[in-house]
Amino acid sequence: MNLGLLSLAALVVAIALGFFRKLNTGLIAIAFAVILGKFAGFKDASIISGWSTKLFIMLLGVTFLFSIAQTNGTLELFARKVVALAGSRTNLIPIAIYLLTTFLSAIGPGTIPVMALIAPISMALAAELSISPLLLAPIGILGACAGGISPIAPTGIIGVQLAAKQGITGIDLPYFYNSLMGETLFAAALYFALGGYKIKSVKKLSNADLPTFSRDQWITMVGIAVMVVVVLLTKLNVGLVAFVTGVVLLGLKVADERKSIAGIPWGTLILVCGVGVLMNLAIKLKGIAMLAKFLASFMTPASASPIIGLTAGIMSWFSSTSGVVMPTLIPTVAELANSMGGQVSSLDLVSAITMTAHTAGISPASTGGALALASYAANAHISGADQNKLFLQMFIVAVCGVLFMTLIAGLGLYRIWGI
Repeated sequence: MNLGLLSLAALVVAIALGFFRKLNTGLIAIAFAVILGKFAGFKDASIISGWSTKLFIMLLGVTFLFSIAQTNGTLELFARKVVALAGSRTNLIPIAIYLLTTFLSAIGPGTIPVMALIAPISMALAAELSISPLLLAPIGILGACAGGISPIAPTGIIGVQLAAKQGITGIDLPYFYNSLMGETLFAAALYFALGGYKIKSVKKLSNADLPTFSRDQWITMVGIAVMVVVVLLTKLNVGLVAFVTGVVLLGLKVADERKSIAGIPWGTLILVCGVGVLMNLAIKLKGIAMLAKFLASFMTPASASPIIGLTAGIMSWFSSTSGVVMPTLIPTVAELANSMGGQVSSLDLVSAITMTAHTAGISPASTGGALALASYAANAHISGADQNKLFLQMFIVAVCGVLFMTLIAGLGLYRIWGI
């Protein structure tokens, strides 16, 4: 029996079960890894080694720190104050939301927490100011995606770590720059295509109507700023620095410890690291090499980036970008690049996978899109028919986003950094 092919089949079945049965794919992947590993004759330690302790600590530390900021209301109030800066210039609100979500995501919380934070705020604004949710929802998601590839944000950490395991190093900042470029280009296209520059409203959100930052919130913001500076200047493990910062903040009583720990996205951590356990076996059993060989069989140096990007985008409509798509496709990059005699940039392929998959998250079948749709329905009290209509419209925007990112990959824009 071809164990490599069996490992790929196990991965596909795990993803399918997670999607259709609404189960955590990471848990399913661990169960499959145990069964497959024993069938292949691996020892327990070899199976367990697929759980990346370094990645887990990084993600746990960062999400713990920003759960504190979420619990005591720091992030939400900061977001509202930034949006209020637009004042009566309602047409600047989409731009303010994009810049805000990019910044917040980049300094550590990452894509999903910022999406969860901004969706209720942006959709409340859309309902109150009569701004199209079809514009504000994708703009907020794209900003969170743009900043989410920061070297100190969870998805960026995952991408860099996955690439490093294939011997692809030194891509941290160019990878982030590609994210900023790709997501910003599509956000700008949406802003003009959907008439964001023409938005007008007689209402406005004023900072005078918002409370001032409390003592606890000021301390939290200072703590986050210190964490970012320390990581950038010392190159220490961001998860460890975040843990220290979080403990200091809890010691200063800025947030409730139980709520902060409960706010950590444990399901996401299990998803990412659990899939890694099965992926580790797929690599050992040569399943990933088989997948790379299959993809390379109909790729050329010119088409490799758009094809793998399109594949990632389609996969991301039905599964997690950081938990499933990236761990599945990024391990094929080194093999693909080698099979084409070095004529394909590894950074190009990693960027195409990540950015296209990320943009697919606008779909209401994905986390970001679903949060936005639910938030708008709750604020605007729209009918079931209108919800279905918005669902379809957002999915169409997600399709356009995947095609747009595929075009960017095809034009070679991810290679401009020369790596």
